[in-house]
Amino acid sequence: MQQQPSANTGTPQRARGKGRLVTKLFDGRTRLAEFYQEGCAKIRLPDTFSPEMEAILINTSGGLTGGDAIEWSVAASASTKLTVTTQANEKVYKAAADTASVTTRISVGEQASVCWLPQETILFDQSALSRRLEVELQETSEFLGVEAVLMGRQAMGETLNRGRFHDRWRVRRAGCLIHAEEMRLDGEIDRLSVLPATLGSQSAFATLLYVGPLAEAHLPRVRDCLGNAGGASHWQGKLVVRLIASSGYELRKLLVPVIAVLRNGAAVPKVWNI
Repeated sequence: MQQQPSANTGTPQRARGKGRLVTKLFDGRTRLAEFYQEGCAKIRLPDTFSPEMEAILINTSGGLTGGDAIEWSVAASASTKLTVTTQANEKVYKAAADTASVTTRISVGEQASVCWLPQETILFDQSALSRRLEVELQETSEFLGVEAVLMGRQAMGETLNRGRFHDRWRVRRAGCLIHAEEMRLDGEIDRLSVLPATLGSQSAFATLLYVGPLAEAHLPRVRDCLGNAGGASHWQGKLVVRLIASSGYELRKLLVPVIAVLRNGAAVPKVWNI
């Protein structure tokens, strides 16, 4: 629930939200086993007319600022297939104090598949965000995860000069850590992002991670999609893709075909095009 401001201290209102979704297999289709939503975190399940399930996550507060906190939990039971996306870009606004946090926990059962495909996160000037993604896989699980970030909206003439952004990924398979990464941008981000070792003056970037039996087979086609605009590597049953672009539009032009390859030709969720 959303906290109300204190009459005594003048504490500003903060957005709070928790959402949980668990699937089960019934009659050859992915069905809902558990569903929970609280505060500004909402989940919608559109009809897919297929055995798979699609979930759309919604932050009804309209964006995040310092002190806001959202937690998502997704569990795909054995042999189910689930795609999770967001209704729109997550906007992270200027923080007067404190840091917004978004935590996502995903569990994928045996022979199950989860595609984590949120739309881009937009970081506004002087924003502060800590984001964490934790994934638990089984030996026969399949997982595709995408996280994309835009540093301001170029079409609106916005830039990200100062701020804080911390992104933490931990992916485990059968209890063993198979992928870990940590990104931290802090302070004068505009001066950091122009360096050749970071973004080379580009304002949009994304990471894609695929873990599954087709990781090696997907690699040549992914590289064909990227050309010279990104890089892809495969090792130990996982495929990692890094992209940078000059704008959100240019980033999507790269993301959409790469995601289609990693989903065996399936398009991105329809909300990406609304």
